Amino acid sequence: MDEHHPTVRMHLWLETEDGVFFGLGRLKLLESIESSGSLKAAAISLGMSYRAAWGKIKRTECVLGFALIEKTAGNRTGYRLTEAGVLLKDSYRRWLDDVERMALERGSQLLPCIPRKYVQDDEEPLACDCLANAVPAG
Repeated sequence: MDEHHPTVRMHLWLETEDGVFFGLGRLKLLESIESSGSLKAAAISLGMSYRAAWGKIKRTECVLGFALIEKTAGNRTGYRLTEAGVLLKDSYRRWLDDVERMALERGSQLLPCIPRKYVQDDEEPLACDCLANAVPAG
């Protein structure tokens, strides 16, 4: 990461008094299950054990009161997202993207160096314009 171009990083999650039940990690887990059709493949791609992935899914299902994944018909090991799982995944992704966009917009108004979006390996970076001689208003 370029030290002269600040990057916005957001930590946004949902929790109960017992702890986190949904955040970016679980979002990525659902997205990976959706793309691979496998909980095991999703867990491996995210560097976690099958048991840890299963536990995270079950914890979230317990808090929410509905299933996020279900067995694929005719496949012993395959999984797919339930309708509720797809809705949660899509809604959380939109919420996260909206919050990040608003944080970037506000950061560019208040900070002397316009921050850029955090970019994962498979994404294209956004342009960043540094205002080296910016003077804060007020």
